[in-house]
Amino acid sequence: MGQYAQVAPLPTRIPGPLASKFSWPRTIVLIGLIGWLYFSIILHLASQWWQDPNFSHGFFVPAFALFVLWQDRLRLAGFVPAPSIWGLGIIVFALCVLVIGVLGAELFLSRISLLLLIAGLIVYFRGWQFFRAILFPWAFLVLMIPIPAIVFNQITFPLQLLASRVAAGVLPWAGVPVLREGNVINLPAMALEVAEACSGIRSLLSLATLAIIYGYLMEPRISIRIILALASIPIAVTANSLRIVGTGLLVQYWDPQKAEGFFHAFSGWLIFVVSLAMLFALHRVLLLNTRGKEARA
Repeated sequence: MGQYAQVAPLPTRIPGPLASKFSWPRTIVLIGLIGWLYFSIILHLASQWWQDPNFSHGFFVPAFALFVLWQDRLRLAGFVPAPSIWGLGIIVFALCVLVIGVLGAELFLSRISLLLLIAGLIVYFRGWQFFRAILFPWAFLVLMIPIPAIVFNQITFPLQLLASRVAAGVLPWAGVPVLREGNVINLPAMALEVAEACSGIRSLLSLATLAIIYGYLMEPRISIRIILALASIPIAVTANSLRIVGTGLLVQYWDPQKAEGFFHAFSGWLIFVVSLAMLFALHRVLLLNTRGKEARA
């Protein structure tokens, strides 16, 4: 026997029809397990979106992420699965974070563990290349998770002080004498308190989310998308400060009672529309500047 026997290598992938036969039951079982683990967490998260105006934008986040995935469905379907064992490590880590969050009654950890679990499952079953392809919609889901209370308070109070400081600096230009004490603006007509609800955190979170969505839909260049997302922060802070100034003028020159009720709520919506207009105007300026550079080149 002068010939060497050659052993055919075992197939590393299950043939297509057989794979599809077993993939659906496995997917259903997997979704069932995830639903069993995270049902109460997701239910409480949706309840917070509904009840807390600061995080009402959370409803739009998963919807937009699914829209991005649907838009890229043909490109994603072309990826050849390359499962990685590293995904199993991410899954174990996500479950550990879940246990710590549940035992410690820390909602943020419990919720962030869901995103980690999704990342681990994608890497384990589809591979790193596929995960990189959906990195944007996956990372965008972070915006649907409310900020921890301890961090939220560290953000809102400085925003309250900043808004009151700006208003106290602008109102004298309009002939309104002001005495500021922390986040309280004392006017001749009445005292205005820049409360947590007037800190601008609500418009800041919503505007940042919309800025990312707007940049993705309207601008193909990543650099300008980043500029728009970052610019949403000073735009939201400036617009909220203008709202406080407008309220002060309303109190001083019209009727102190108008600073509450309908006009107060309406001014919030009006300022948010102004913020969107400012974001749109910034985008147009960036486009004109880019076109001017291209024309000169």
